[in-house]
Amino acid sequence: MLPLRPRPTLASMHATSRLCLESPLSRRCASTSTSAARKEGDISSVFVSLSSKDEAPPLPERFTDIKRQLIKGREDQIQQGWARLLRKLKYEVQIIEAKGPNIIPSIEFKDIHSPPKSFQDELRKRGVAVIRGVVPSDIARSYKGEIEAYIKANPSTKAFPENDPQVFELYWSKPQISARSHPNVIATQRFLMNFWHTNSNDALISPTHPLTYADRLRIRQPGDAAFALGPHVDGGSVERWEPDGYGLGNIYERIWEGNWEQYDPWEAGCRIPAVSDRYNGAGACSMFRMFQAWLSISHCGPNEGTLLVNPLLSMSTAYMLLRPFFTPRTAPPTANASRVARDTFLEPSNWILEPETTSALQGATPGFSQEFNDALHPHLELEKTMVHIPKIQPGDYVVWHCDSIHSVDKVHRGTGDSSVLYIPACPVTDNNVKYVARQKASFLEGIPPPDFPGGKGESEHIGRATESYLKEVSDEESRRAFGFGKWNTQDAKLKQGEKEVLSKANQILGF
Repeated sequence: MLPLRPRPTLASMHATSRLCLESPLSRRCASTSTSAARKEGDISSVFVSLSSKDEAPPLPERFTDIKRQLIKGREDQIQQGWARLLRKLKYEVQIIEAKGPNIIPSIEFKDIHSPPKSFQDELRKRGVAVIRGVVPSDIARSYKGEIEAYIKANPSTKAFPENDPQVFELYWSKPQISARSHPNVIATQRFLMNFWHTNSNDALISPTHPLTYADRLRIRQPGDAAFALGPHVDGGSVERWEPDGYGLGNIYERIWEGNWEQYDPWEAGCRIPAVSDRYNGAGACSMFRMFQAWLSISHCGPNEGTLLVNPLLSMSTAYMLLRPFFTPRTAPPTANASRVARDTFLEPSNWILEPETTSALQGATPGFSQEFNDALHPHLELEKTMVHIPKIQPGDYVVWHCDSIHSVDKVHRGTGDSSVLYIPACPVTDNNVKYVARQKASFLEGIPPPDFPGGKGESEHIGRATESYLKEVSDEESRRAFGFGKWNTQDAKLKQGEKEVLSKANQILGF
C-alpha cells in the first residue's frame, strides 16, 4: 500500500502515474505496453478467477486519488446520472430476459455490402453480431481436422487445462494462417470496422485496412467444466480509470461528467492514444481490437460450450466505470431473500456515493482482465443479461465490441465439440502496426506472439506454417494485414489521417 500523499492536481496525477515508482506493483507499469518477453503460461494467466483461488489484494492507495480526481466537482451530476442509469438498466434487463439469444442481430455474408438498417442499428446498440457463412462450411470444418492432426503430431503443445486440454497455445498452425488470410474474413473485418467513426479527418487510423492479430484456438469437448470463463471484459482492467491508460484518449469523459447517455462507444479517434496494457499481463491485449471475434469450425449452440454476451454495450460500460464510486445503504439480501427485498436493494435510493473514497475498482486487478459477478455488480443481473450466442454453423463469424462483457458456458452440455479460431478485427494505427512488426518476427521464429505467454511455442513443431505457406494461401491484402506487404497511400478515397498512418506503417515495417 502506498503512503498517503497530499491531494494531487490532475497534471501531477499524470506525472505520478507515468513514473509509478512507489510500489512493486506500480514499478511494473509503463506508459506504453512493454516489449519484454512474457513468462510461459496459458489462458488461465489472463483471469484472476482461473489463476488463483485467493482474492485479489487491495489496490494501491494511488487509485483512491485517481477516483477522487475523476469526479471532483461533479459529484451531484454523477449521483444523478447513476440514478438514471439504474432505472434504465432495470427496464433493459426485462427486454433481454424476454428475447434471449434472439436479441443478437445476424446477417448473411452475402449481404454485408447492403446491410439492412435494422441490423446496423441493433449492432450499434447491442455491440454483438453474427455474420453467417463467412467461410464455406466444408472449408471451416476441414480446419478443425487439420488442427487436430497438428496437435497429435506435436504432443508438446501447451493447453488449458493440462490434464484435459480445451484451449490450445497455438498461433501458427496452417489452418489458423489460412483462416486469417481468407478474403471473406478480411472483407467482413473491413465491413465491421466501418461501424466505427472518427470526428476528425486527421485521425491517425484506418478502419478500412484490417491488421492480423494472431490469437489462440478452442476445441472444447462435451462435459468440460474447467474452461468456465465468467463474465469479463478484455483490454485491461484498472487502465480504464487510469489517466495514463484509457484516460489518455478521454474515452469515457462523458461518463465522468455524469452524462453517460452521450457516451459514444463507436468513436475511434479517442482510442488511438489509449493504453490498455500497462502491467505486461501474461495474456493482456496491447493492440486496439475494434471487435473481438471468432470463426466457428464446428456446430454449437446455447449450453454447448459456447459464448455468452451482455447486449448492453453503452450501459454496461457506464455501470462498470461508475460502480466503484457507490455503496449501498443496506446489506445485500441473502440468497433466499424475497424478490421484493432484492428489488429494494437495487433501487437508486439505496445507493450513495462512497462517504470515504476507497481504492476499490470492483473486479479490476492490474495485469488481468476486468471481471464481473453478481456480488460486485448486482444491477447488471448477469443471470438474466448474459445471453447465449444463437446456433452457429461452421464458417460463421461471431463478433463483439471490445468493451462488451462476455463469458463462456460453465459446462459444455452438448454432444459434440465446440471449436473456434479467435480472429479479432483490428484497424491500422501506429501502435497496432508496431505490434504487428513484433508479431511478424514471432511468426518467423515460431514463438508465441508478443501479447501471449512466452517460451519456445511452436518453434520446434512439425508442420507449422512458414512465410512460404503464407504466400501460398494469401492474397496481397491479407499479406499486408500480416505485415508482409506495402500499403498504397495514394488512394484518393483515403482521408488525410489514413494516408499519414499508412505511410508511417510502411516505414515501421521497412517498406
